[in-house]
Amino acid sequence: MEFNSIRELLAAYKSGETTPDVFLRQQWNKAKFDSHNCWISLISEAQLDGYVRALAQSDITQKPLFGVPFAIKDNIDLMGLSTTAGCKEFAYSPGDSAFVVKALIDAGAVPLGKTNLDQFATGLVGTRSPWGACKNSIDPRFISGGSSSGSAVSVATNQVLFSLGTDTAGSGRVPAALNQLVGMKASIGRLSCQGVVPACRTLDCVTIFAHSVDDIETLLPIAGQYDPSDAYARDFSSSETSTYLGEKPRIGVPANAQLAFFGNEDFANRFERSKAQVEALGAELIEVDFAPFLEAAKLLYHGPWVAERYAAIQSFFDDHETSCVPEIQAILGGARHLTAVDAFTAQYELRALKKKCDAIICSVDAILTPTVGTTYTIEEMQSDPIALNTNLGYYTNFMNLLDYAAIAFPADSGVARLPFGVTLFSDKGTEHKLMGLASAYVEQSPFIVPDTAPNTITLAVCGAHMEGLPLNHQLLERGATLVSQRKSAKAYRFYALAGEGPKRPGMVRQIGEGESIEMELWEVPTQRIGDFLLGIPNPLGLGKVELDDGSWVTGFICEQAGAEGAKDISEFGGWRGYLSAQ
Repeated sequence: MEFNSIRELLAAYKSGETTPDVFLRQQWNKAKFDSHNCWISLISEAQLDGYVRALAQSDITQKPLFGVPFAIKDNIDLMGLSTTAGCKEFAYSPGDSAFVVKALIDAGAVPLGKTNLDQFATGLVGTRSPWGACKNSIDPRFISGGSSSGSAVSVATNQVLFSLGTDTAGSGRVPAALNQLVGMKASIGRLSCQGVVPACRTLDCVTIFAHSVDDIETLLPIAGQYDPSDAYARDFSSSETSTYLGEKPRIGVPANAQLAFFGNEDFANRFERSKAQVEALGAELIEVDFAPFLEAAKLLYHGPWVAERYAAIQSFFDDHETSCVPEIQAILGGARHLTAVDAFTAQYELRALKKKCDAIICSVDAILTPTVGTTYTIEEMQSDPIALNTNLGYYTNFMNLLDYAAIAFPADSGVARLPFGVTLFSDKGTEHKLMGLASAYVEQSPFIVPDTAPNTITLAVCGAHMEGLPLNHQLLERGATLVSQRKSAKAYRFYALAGEGPKRPGMVRQIGEGESIEMELWEVPTQRIGDFLLGIPNPLGLGKVELDDGSWVTGFICEQAGAEGAKDISEFGGWRGYLSAQ
C-alpha cells in the first residue's frame, strides 16, 4: 500500500482504507530493509508504539499531518535518537528535538529515523559517509546527491512521504534533482535552525523534500513557524513579496555561453526543452548575465566561508581530525590559515556582487537554471571527489550567499533516463511565488500567477479567538491553522470590553510606550477572511498590529472611542492572564 501525497494518505485514513497503526508499521519495516544506505538510525518499535498511541488519542481534523511518516537528516536533533552529523565519534544524545521537528510532530507527523548524509553536511555527492555511499533511487550505480542524500532517497523510494534536509551550498536541491523530487530551499531563517548542527551558521537552511509542490505548500507554513529562540530566524509572515512586472511572468535564463553541462549533452538538450516549456506555458524568457552569480559561488568553497565550517566543529575537529573522512579533512584543514582580513575582503567582494545580482533579480520574476549540469556514478565521484563536487555546485553555491529563495523540481518524467531537474529562484520572501510557478510547470498548466500574496493571511488574535477559548471555533471552521505564540510591541493598552456574548478584549495603540500583549498567530485561508470580517462587532476591526520584533501583521484592533469607560487590563499582559486572575 503506497501513497504519493499527504492528501492521499489523509484521505485513506479518513475513509478507513488504512490506519496509522498499519501504515506506519509498514513504512517502518520498509525502512528497516532499505538497501540504499538511507538510514543511520531508526526509532525503536517501542517508540513507534508511542507515536501510534498518541495519534489514537488525537483528532485527525486538528492535525494537518496526522500519521504522515517523515525522515530527518542526521544533523538535525530528534530526542530519543543520537545525532551524528555523519561522524560516529561526534555523536551525542540531544535533550530535545529541533524546533522544526517539534512543529511537525505537533502537527501529527511521525519521524521514522535519522538519515545518511555527507559528513558534517559538507558535500553535494552523498558518498562522504562512514555509513556508506547513499545510492541513487533510480539507478544505484549513480550518486544520490548530497549532503541530504538519505533524506531525499527515503522519499524517492516511498519509505516516507517527506523529509527534512539542510542546504548551505545546494544540499536541499541537488538530491531533489537526482531523485526526481521537489526540494524547497526557503529563505534563510524561514525554517528554524535551532537544534541543527551548523555547517555555515550564517547561511544554513533547513529544507523539505516531497513528491509534489502541493505537499511543499502544505508543509512550509507548519515547518516554517517563526522561532524567536533562533538568533538567525526571520519572520516572513507579513512580508511575502510578489513583484510581477507585466501581464505574464518574466523568467530569466543564463546566456547560453554561461551554461555548463560538463559534457552531458542529454542534460543540455533537456534544459532547452525546459525553456521551451516555460515559454509554451505563457512566460517571457529574458536572457540574463549569469557571471556575477558564478563569481559569488566561487566564494563559498574558495573563500573564507570555509572557515565558518571549521568554526562550527573546531574543538571536535582539532581533537579528532583523523576520525573524519578524507575529503572533510582536506576541506576543513585548509581553513586554518584563513584570517579575519580574508573574511572582510571576501565580504566586500560579496556585497559588490550582490548589488549586481539583485539588480538582475529585480528585472525578472524568477530565474530558471538547471539544478545540476550533470551527474556521476559513485565510482567516478570517489575517483575525483573534490573537482566533481565543484561541478555539481555550479548552479547552487551562490544561493545562500546572496540570500535568495529557491525551489528545485523535476524538469520532465525522466522515463528510462536519470532524472533531470530545474530550479527557479528569486529574492528572499518569494516562496509562494516560486511554488506557484513551479506548480504550473509540473502540472503543465498556464502561468496564471496573481499579483497577490499567498493563499493564506497571517492573523493575530488576542482574545476569545485564541486556542481553546469560546470563539476559536470560528477560526477552525474556516480551516485556520495555529502558527505560533507571539507578543505585540510595547505600544498598546488592553481593555476588557463590555457587551453581550463571550467576553472580548480590545487592543488600542498608544502614542508613546505602552504594554506588550500576548497574541497568537493563525494562518487563515484568504478566501475566508471576508466572511470572518463580517462577524466582527463594533468597536473591533481588522488592521495592522506591530509585533515585538518590529514586524507588522493583520490583527484585531480597537477604536479608541470604543475603549472609553472599559476596564484597563494591560497589567495582566494578555487575555489569558486576565481570565486566570478572575
